[in-house]
Amino acid sequence: MWSYILKRILLMIPTLIGVLTLTFVVIQFVPGGPVEQAVHDLRRGQTEGGGGGFGLRTHTGVDAQQVEQLKKLYGFDKPPLQRYFLMLGRFARFDLGDSYFRHQSVWSLIVTKLPVSISIGLWTFLLTYLISVPLGIAKAVKNGSKFDVATSLVVLIGFAIPGFVLGVLLLVLFGGGSFWQLFPLRNLTSDNWATLSLGGKILNYLWHITLPIVASVVGSFAVITMLTKNAFLDEIRKQYVLTARAKGLSERRVLWKHIFRNALLPLIVGFPGAFIGAFFTGSLLIETLFSLDGLGLLSYESVVRRDYPVVLGTLYLFTLIGLATKLISDLCYVWVDPRIQFEQLER
Repeated sequence: MWSYILKRILLMIPTLIGVLTLTFVVIQFVPGGPVEQAVHDLRRGQTEGGGGGFGLRTHTGVDAQQVEQLKKLYGFDKPPLQRYFLMLGRFARFDLGDSYFRHQSVWSLIVTKLPVSISIGLWTFLLTYLISVPLGIAKAVKNGSKFDVATSLVVLIGFAIPGFVLGVLLLVLFGGGSFWQLFPLRNLTSDNWATLSLGGKILNYLWHITLPIVASVVGSFAVITMLTKNAFLDEIRKQYVLTARAKGLSERRVLWKHIFRNALLPLIVGFPGAFIGAFFTGSLLIETLFSLDGLGLLSYESVVRRDYPVVLGTLYLFTLIGLATKLISDLCYVWVDPRIQFEQLER
């Protein structure tokens, strides 16, 4: 086991380097880098700063000395190869650098945005599994019934509706768009949250998070529900189930004692990836629509502003977490089903 874990950890290193190298190379050819962004902001500030006719200054240019200072500030006075190895050295020490435009370290930015991503991700994960798994089991037991057909239709309709479209509909209906003003439009808490009692804080938080979670979670039901149903149906048709029934065991005992553990194998193995992924794959459109300042919005704004330390730092962190999660998922295979050996996972 330990040799397998060591091999997987060693394989993470070239994977990380490959992802960072590819992204770094692409960045070198993308127009409108941070220096150009800063020059544009300076020129716009001079234009809007007054002076001259109609609020315009006569001199709106940025001289070469200022450009060189900006290049030195952002580290672009060094050759690309040197900047690349400096980046790898920092990341090896888990130093993600500082944002070009936010004047904060990348670590502090990530920590600041985490509460929003954790809120959306945790509720999405819990509600998806708490509803989809029992529903999938019920559909498998009642396969082909009216209940099975009706619930399949409902979850597939939910899957077909994009979360952003559903979010707009919820805002129109319940966010004061055209009908009822029942839920707030932005942030996770109200401005007076600090003055509320403990019960008031909980209710206030749930009041704010309801619409974003509904918009995020509805489309997730179909995959887990149908996966659970198909996994149970596959197990129900196997010989050991027929043998258990022939011995006179009740259907309830057959389902929960014999089928349940084997059928949940694919879901349990996928738990680590789904749990971690829910925190870091929040919908950018949902965050934008409900004015939630999370990691998705941070990543998008960093790409637009060419804030390369944030782009590369978050990419490095998310890739590392993804690789570690994949390793944990493989280990769960062996933990859940002892018949699987590490030699099989290496193939």
